[in-house]
Amino acid sequence: MGLWKVWSFTSRFNSSKRTNTILQHLTMSKHTDAAAEVLLERKGCAGVITLNRPKFLNALNLSMIQQIYPQLKKWEQDPETFLIIMKGAGEKAFCAGGDIRDSCLKPYIALIHGITMGGGVGLSVHGQFRVATEKSLFAMPETAIGLFPDVGGGYFLPRLQGKLGYFLALTGFRLKGRDVYTAGIATHFVDSEKLGMLEDDLLALNSPSKENIADVLETYHTKSKIDQDKSFILEEHMDKINSWFSANTVEEIIENLQQDGSSFALEQLKVINKMSPTSLKITLRQLMEGSSKTLPEVLTMEYRLSQACIGGHDFHEGVRAVLIDKDQNPKWKPANLKEVTDEDLNNHFNSLGSNDLKF
Repeated sequence: MGLWKVWSFTSRFNSSKRTNTILQHLTMSKHTDAAAEVLLERKGCAGVITLNRPKFLNALNLSMIQQIYPQLKKWEQDPETFLIIMKGAGEKAFCAGGDIRDSCLKPYIALIHGITMGGGVGLSVHGQFRVATEKSLFAMPETAIGLFPDVGGGYFLPRLQGKLGYFLALTGFRLKGRDVYTAGIATHFVDSEKLGMLEDDLLALNSPSKENIADVLETYHTKSKIDQDKSFILEEHMDKINSWFSANTVEEIIENLQQDGSSFALEQLKVINKMSPTSLKITLRQLMEGSSKTLPEVLTMEYRLSQACIGGHDFHEGVRAVLIDKDQNPKWKPANLKEVTDEDLNNHFNSLGSNDLKF
């Protein structure tokens, strides 16, 4: 969801007790001092945003978004602010949930150290510079909770190498460390112990251009030795992934996995079979359509999908099973792919007319 999508989402459904419960669990919201949840600092040549909820994996909530967005716009207009650095407090996570859309026109550097899911992806992947470390963990696990990979997932996932993005979206497969860089999700890889030095060097730049910033990042990236010779975790499977996930329907993808019969194929089949059938079909179409759309067009599409999902069954049930009751046993409706009709699918993508996302 984009920033304005979060506001609209919250205001439109704030009368629903069930939805409020879901929102609380999705953002891991607690009654804490909002002023301390995000740190906004002007350092050197940069504006520095620190997500400051380490106990809750730096998950975003609405109050944080309401602080971040105005400050981004101020820094964007400030001639003395040449770049924006976004990072998460603590060692575990950059950001593990919630949503915001990067809309800053100045060079934007996301230090995606630790867990990067949900809103963390939205905060980082659309920016020009994304720095991973050996502790980075990336995933788009939304089909497991009856949702879809939003935050512009329909834009960046189909643009990854081959059909990798389709595989990540439908299975929720986790990438770790240097694999986040190799997959194309991060633009640079830096040893975590060097992040502090990197930030200091960036802050010390004098009226830097994008090229100056890129040079600093490239220097640190080149010097990084951790897992330098390690092959991509999916390298040996990429040819098959490209073949399996080239199918135009989820049913065909499943048939491809069944026919292959290898242990890796059957493992992915087992995972996919646990996902919401509706989410699987929505997600495949989202990526197929998103592959030829602009980012604003994708965000408009995803806003429509979000409104349909919140009004349906599977999102509520998925959050209940995974995040609230934690029984890990969602009861999807429809329960299988055959029962998800073309009409159901089309309804998720229909225009909302005057209620459509506006830029």
